[in-house]
Amino acid sequence: MSPALSGVLQLLALAAALGLVYRPLGDHMARTYSCDRHLRVERWIYKAIGADPTGEMSWPAYLRGVLAFSAVGVLFLYLLQRVQGVLPGSLGFSSIDPDQAFNTAASFVSNTNWQSYYGEQAMGHVVQTGGLAVQNFVSAAVGMAVAVALVRGFARAHTGELGNFWSDLVRGTVRVLLPVSVIGAIVLVACGVIQNFAGIHGVGQFPGGTQQWNGGAVASQEAVKHLGTNGGGYFNANSAHPFENPTPLSNLFEVFLILLIPFALTRTFGRMVGSLRQGYAILAAMATIWVVFTLLMMWTELAHRGTAFEIAGGAMEGKETRFGISGSALFSVATTLTSTGAVNSFHSSNTGLGGGINLLGMQLGETAPGGVGSGLYGMLVMAVVAVFIAGLMVGRTPEYLGRKIGTRQITFAACYLLVTPALVLGFTAAAMALDTPGHSMTNSGAHGFSEILYAYTSGANNNGSAFAGLDADTQWFNTTIGIAMLLGRFLPMVFVLALAGSLAEQTPVPETAGTLRTHKPLFTGLLIGTILIITGLTYFPALALGPLAEGLAS
Repeated sequence: MSPALSGVLQLLALAAALGLVYRPLGDHMARTYSCDRHLRVERWIYKAIGADPTGEMSWPAYLRGVLAFSAVGVLFLYLLQRVQGVLPGSLGFSSIDPDQAFNTAASFVSNTNWQSYYGEQAMGHVVQTGGLAVQNFVSAAVGMAVAVALVRGFARAHTGELGNFWSDLVRGTVRVLLPVSVIGAIVLVACGVIQNFAGIHGVGQFPGGTQQWNGGAVASQEAVKHLGTNGGGYFNANSAHPFENPTPLSNLFEVFLILLIPFALTRTFGRMVGSLRQGYAILAAMATIWVVFTLLMMWTELAHRGTAFEIAGGAMEGKETRFGISGSALFSVATTLTSTGAVNSFHSSNTGLGGGINLLGMQLGETAPGGVGSGLYGMLVMAVVAVFIAGLMVGRTPEYLGRKIGTRQITFAACYLLVTPALVLGFTAAAMALDTPGHSMTNSGAHGFSEILYAYTSGANNNGSAFAGLDADTQWFNTTIGIAMLLGRFLPMVFVLALAGSLAEQTPVPETAGTLRTHKPLFTGLLIGTILIITGLTYFPALALGPLAEGLAS
């Protein structure tokens, strides 16, 4: 079977699997966030943390809950790493250095999972399971909670109340992430992913001698790292490691987990606002971008030139033979169009244009389908901007889902869109101007610049993947990327919740003959065009200096 045909068949199988679970999972999440009943285990959790799950919150109160919970998470994970050396199950590893501990804490709490360390050589079982795996659940639940708060902003009227953050956080974890992760972990174990608490031991090698390996609760962490679009990895080789991703079947299943909730949330959105067609319009925009990017990535990596490429069947450098080009392209696009950041191939070894596709996927705001929660609220902010542009073109007051999009709403949306590019381009410019990355870069020229641009794009967009040709374990990168991750995660949430509050206060506007039909294909096309144009105008100069220059020169 040709690599191209294999890629198309994998894409079709994945689309079919996602289609089968789209309706039941989307409806389940809508019920989860809409019902008033609390499970017994949830009531225990509320009592343990001293939270009142019944009180409604305005957007400032909801935001305070998000920030307070996340700040405690950063502090706890930082301290856990700093005392690792005296913890049981540390596998003999020492405590993590302050700058790297800060970077890792910021990374996992912000749903980024950027790793400037070698997992199997730095983190013991307690930090991996009690720290990193826990944040894989709750950081994803925070993103889902903020998305649901914005949906309530569209669904409610005459009130500034957006629900209860603590209730949304606990329900998302207990009713959605935990049960699906358990099922996912069982499937991964069946596929060959390891799940144990073994210590460091020697493994015989085919040429002779031994190599040191440690085990771990890998399958359970892999399931939630993908399901929660977290990324990261138990081992440094990440999802290219045979203990994390042993077969083509496990590879396809992990991509399925990555895309599962972000796509299904569009049905949750449609169900909660009372119009499934609105959810389908958002889904169509997400799916179109995802399919086009996947096909482009397969084409760039399969468009081989020269004898070596022809023998290998394409650009096989940095790719696992058990996945091939198609499986690697499918995985890399799924992770960079979401906030996952897991890798099953060496992104730095992609063709110049292939690396540019990964970069652009993150720079789109990871909205197709985006991270768990963050993809939906990012796409809804883009929808607000698209409606505003349409209103300007026809000279009519912009409306979306019965809400007027005025100065206040578009200001919040514009601030949301400006935060991440300012962080990415600002930190990249500072790094290059100060010559701080010089000793960390293994490549010069356009590819070296792409390494720096990719690092800050990944950090500020809460992705977590890397070109990996960059030694990021320095005080400069640990600190600046850590700051970029925190600001890139929580500043946009400020504007999303402020937008949600302003929408919930409005009186719904009745639909008339002049109302833009936002459930039609025309609006879906306008939304896709708005995303591509805004991203292109923002990042094109930087992309031209890096991957485009490299791709055109090759």
